[in-house]
Amino acid sequence: MTPRSQRAAIAAVQVLALAVWFSVSAVVPGLQADWGISGAAAVWLTGTVQLGFVTGALASSALNLADRLPPQLVMATGAGLAALATLALALVVDGLPGALVLRFLTGVFLAGVYPVGIKLMASWASSTDRGLAMGLLIGALTLGSTLPHLVGGLVTLPWRGVLEVTAGIGLLGAVLAATVVRAGPHLSAGPVRLHPRYALQMFAERGPRLVNLGYFGHMWELYALWTWASVWVLHSDAAAAFGTSSQLLVFVTLGLFGLAGCLLGGWAADRFGRSTAAATALAASGACCLLSPLAFLAPAPVLAVFLAVWGAAVIADSGVFSTALSEVADRRFVGTALSAQTAIGFALTVLSIQLVPLLAGAVGWQYAFLLLVPGPALGALAVRQARALLPSATGAPAAG
Repeated sequence: MTPRSQRAAIAAVQVLALAVWFSVSAVVPGLQADWGISGAAAVWLTGTVQLGFVTGALASSALNLADRLPPQLVMATGAGLAALATLALALVVDGLPGALVLRFLTGVFLAGVYPVGIKLMASWASSTDRGLAMGLLIGALTLGSTLPHLVGGLVTLPWRGVLEVTAGIGLLGAVLAATVVRAGPHLSAGPVRLHPRYALQMFAERGPRLVNLGYFGHMWELYALWTWASVWVLHSDAAAAFGTSSQLLVFVTLGLFGLAGCLLGGWAADRFGRSTAAATALAASGACCLLSPLAFLAPAPVLAVFLAVWGAAVIADSGVFSTALSEVADRRFVGTALSAQTAIGFALTVLSIQLVPLLAGAVGWQYAFLLLVPGPALGALAVRQARALLPSATGAPAAG
């Protein structure tokens, strides 16, 4: 297969496999009605996935799995097991404890899909077009993560039915990864020696350290927005105008516009440089955080446009950070570096996801997203300091 077809196949696996990530978050109202659980308890249905992902990514980093094993097989196995865990929740679980265990395991298994997919995509892209290739990958992640909202918005299904559909979609991703995807020529393909300390050692190097700090600021904002955007809309002044179409609104503004933002961010990273693209996206999403209390009071059309802009900006830099780390980390351990980056970033999301509804309970949903402002602000400072260490445009090293 050609590099272009391989990149398309890797992106398709991300869309399909990651459909299970927010599958339960998209059906929380129905699940609460069946099990009688509180909103505070329901938060952990997303939080445990993040914790599981962190656990899986840390284990993968310590064992250098993405660098020592065929990455396409790691990705296929992770996708298949995550889908089966979701299917088990739909078929046999009748209470919160069992659901939390399976959601945790889902996160563990997804750690074999997303970071490994980043390495595979980088392996099929040279430095001159790697930003756009990573934008495509993260756009695929965005679509996959919001896909349950599309399923729930288009078809009236009980919550178990939505989970069964998304589990089936995930299994298709596992089959595609096992049968079509292969590693490319642009990164070390292993096998390499076991080097568990590299996950920490990279932070002693200025380039990986600054890129990671920028990524961590980005992650503080991203998943809290993705988790609570639909609830924020339901409490806004425009909630009545959206009615039952609020899930479709989330899919379009965070999913489709998120995909557009990823592609634009990737193109900008190749055209204008990694630091410029990341800093611009962080500034735009940070401005949306600051303006969110005003948008909360806006008419439905204005709120929809605002969410579309935010949905594009909040994810536009994600692929840029993955691209940048793949270029400044030790080539032998790129998979390990990416797994460690995502592990720590997702650990931060557990905290921001928990804090947003607590702030909303104290001051109201109108002001809840102000909590996210420090993430993009601090992230932008970090990537601006990394400007001289990253390619400035079309793969060329930065001047100075």
